Amino acid sequence: MMKATTVNAAPPDVSRTLSRAKSRKTGRMIGHNVIIAVLAVVWLIPIIWLVCTAFSAQSGMNTSTFFPAEWSVTHFVKLFQPDTVNQFPRWFMNTLIIACATCVISTCFVLMVAYATSFGKFKSRKLLMNIAVILNLFPGVLTMIATYFILRTFGLTNSHVGLILVYSASSGLGYLICKGFFDTVPRALCEAARLDGCNEARIFWNIIIPTSKPIIVYTVINSFLTPWMDFVYAKMILNAGISEYYTVAVGLYNMLEKSLINSYFTIFCCGGVLVSVPISILFFIMQKFYVEGITAGAVKG
Repeated sequence: MMKATTVNAAPPDVSRTLSRAKSRKTGRMIGHNVIIAVLAVVWLIPIIWLVCTAFSAQSGMNTSTFFPAEWSVTHFVKLFQPDTVNQFPRWFMNTLIIACATCVISTCFVLMVAYATSFGKFKSRKLLMNIAVILNLFPGVLTMIATYFILRTFGLTNSHVGLILVYSASSGLGYLICKGFFDTVPRALCEAARLDGCNEARIFWNIIIPTSKPIIVYTVINSFLTPWMDFVYAKMILNAGISEYYTVAVGLYNMLEKSLINSYFTIFCCGGVLVSVPISILFFIMQKFYVEGITAGAVKG
């Protein structure tokens, strides 16, 4: 008669090793989550304080309490009532026009450069790509003085056109992520189009662009963000003190002068809250395509 066989349990040493490994994995996960939570709190505290201060009934800066003693929306109303200091509606429109114009120009530059470097086969292609990457390693502020004198020579200081040119001029250097996305487009589509008699322009507009919605959204958002949030170049170029030419960043910053901060600080916070609304809405609507664009472009980029 055959004896029944039994499956032996794992040796005690193996069980203890597996238990320790599981404990270490759980500990690392908890540690990572705690670090992320702490960083999130540190990042959110200034934003929460800005929003709370914007709804404060007090005009000046309140550093004694985190939350205001009295809540009010009065300063949001004052923000849209222009005076000699506050011209927020005009600043908002200036910034929106500059951002939209820069967005269109920069997006076209980036897409065309990315297409040329991804699909083009020409001499010095790799050399030009390497030079562009090296140039991106240097901060743009290093060229501020030279940029200002060039604009002044052509009479483009204190001009929105000058700002648009500055923001758009080197945008093509940021082609790398977009090129990485274009590298994932099947080359068979382009070869078939060439056999049918399509030139490079038709291939670009009729084949590449329709299949590249995620990276186009990513490029559009990045191109819009640069002029929308910039302060340094706007402050340098719009230096004549003419308030109606200011962008939102420069106009709100001027409210923080010593003689004005006690009367306009809460209005400044209201402006900061409202400036973040359009780009937040745009990002949440386009978030799916934005993530797809940056992840697909980073694979080969």
